[in-house]
Amino acid sequence: MRVALINPRFRLPIDTRTTPHLGLAYLGAVSEERGDEVRIFDADVEDQPLAEFLREFRPHIVGITANTPQVKQAWRTAAAVKDVLDIPVVLGGPHPSVVSENLDFESLEQEGVDIVVRGEGEETWIEVCEKVEDFLRDQAAFSTAALMDPAKGIWEDVLGISYRTSDGQLHRNPARPAIQDLDSLPWPAYHLFKMERYTNLQPATDHVDGSRSFSIMTSRGCPYRCTFCSQSIMPIRWRARSPENVLEEWRHLVRDLGAEEIGVLDDSANIRVDRLYRIAELIIEDRLNHVPWIFVNGIRANLASKELLAKLKEAGLKRTAFGVESGDPDILASVNKRVDHDTIRQAFKNAKEVGLETIGFFIIGLPGDTRETMQRTIDFACELDPLIANFSMMTPYPGTKVYEQVKKHGRLLMQDWEDYVFFDGRARYELGDLTAELQEEMWKRAYRQFYLRPHRILMTISRKDFWLNYRRTFRVAWRTVFPRREKTDLRKQLEAQRAI
Repeated sequence: MRVALINPRFRLPIDTRTTPHLGLAYLGAVSEERGDEVRIFDADVEDQPLAEFLREFRPHIVGITANTPQVKQAWRTAAAVKDVLDIPVVLGGPHPSVVSENLDFESLEQEGVDIVVRGEGEETWIEVCEKVEDFLRDQAAFSTAALMDPAKGIWEDVLGISYRTSDGQLHRNPARPAIQDLDSLPWPAYHLFKMERYTNLQPATDHVDGSRSFSIMTSRGCPYRCTFCSQSIMPIRWRARSPENVLEEWRHLVRDLGAEEIGVLDDSANIRVDRLYRIAELIIEDRLNHVPWIFVNGIRANLASKELLAKLKEAGLKRTAFGVESGDPDILASVNKRVDHDTIRQAFKNAKEVGLETIGFFIIGLPGDTRETMQRTIDFACELDPLIANFSMMTPYPGTKVYEQVKKHGRLLMQDWEDYVFFDGRARYELGDLTAELQEEMWKRAYRQFYLRPHRILMTISRKDFWLNYRRTFRVAWRTVFPRREKTDLRKQLEAQRAI
């Protein structure tokens, strides 16, 4: 069977492309393992029009991924597929997985979307493909309407999907349990992507933009439930690949695919310290530690001992991040972070003492924040002094506790899912005395106060990678500190844009 997987166009204000979509890489891999002919269409890097791609390949089924700011483009893509071919279109990803807000049904009400896969997709995707293939085998003439005919009951027993039958009725099947044996999954199918067209957002090496970068995920899930985190809609149970299984893929990335850098995408890689320590030992033993790597999403500060970080450094780790979020102890406790400031201080100290570069993730505008508490966050960032301080304005994503809190007691400033795009310097909500103007003011102050300190300026211009990538560095810095649009009424801005 011919399978097409699509990543809809998703342009950030900083206009950069990172590594290929890991979720689609896994779906492509399990489809190929099933025996399908698979092609991936990443609209962010493709030159070929989608309609031309579909007419040439003529897939039997299409899968489309979508996060929140990307979902409307995913809907448009689904409709575009239907304009060319009468085939089932399946939508998956974080956004339509939020059942609490009926976002699966919202997507199914859009033209072109037949099925929504909720949560982890590999096992569900395979079962969906098997159902379609069985139907194709038994039919002289195929139609999506016949496939979705309620009288046939094809989809009634498939866990983890929501779907629309041809009579217009919406159905939500029970959730599928999270995948327990991650070692059973094949490696992501990076050969399905045009790798030469990707650049890395935060290079771990001193290469110019375009160094060959790959992602790897060694665990899934997170046992923590921070109130602001969109990962809270995913399985709470943390599951991990075995160190030996991770090493095999690591070796494949380095020796077969020529990786020059690797980004570990786990949400909580160090939940089991002994496992991560063993992974580091195996990387060293296999002499793969000459390739630098980073923790893209960071690790838990309360599980970042100096011994562990030293071993990771020896294994090639160059940079790690820590989620700090707030410099105010009461705000930090209110978001259920389950870590204190002294522990965070110690984690940064440990990382620096073993020679690791550090990133700090900070949030401006958490519920309850005031000018004073946000200033404490800025001051704490300056105290920790990571190589990179990433300040984001709080965005209440659907499915999170903050989203529920704002809907009940505050005001969302987003009128459209596409308003959720980040890096544009806009406040996303107001709650009590926490106004949009105050959040935007303190966000700009955070970047200016942190990065315009004399020793920071000297440190930045003395780095080799600064001069290798200075054009992008200046562009990102300018758009971060001086965003193009200063207004906070997003609806009016979008209307003005669409009228041009």
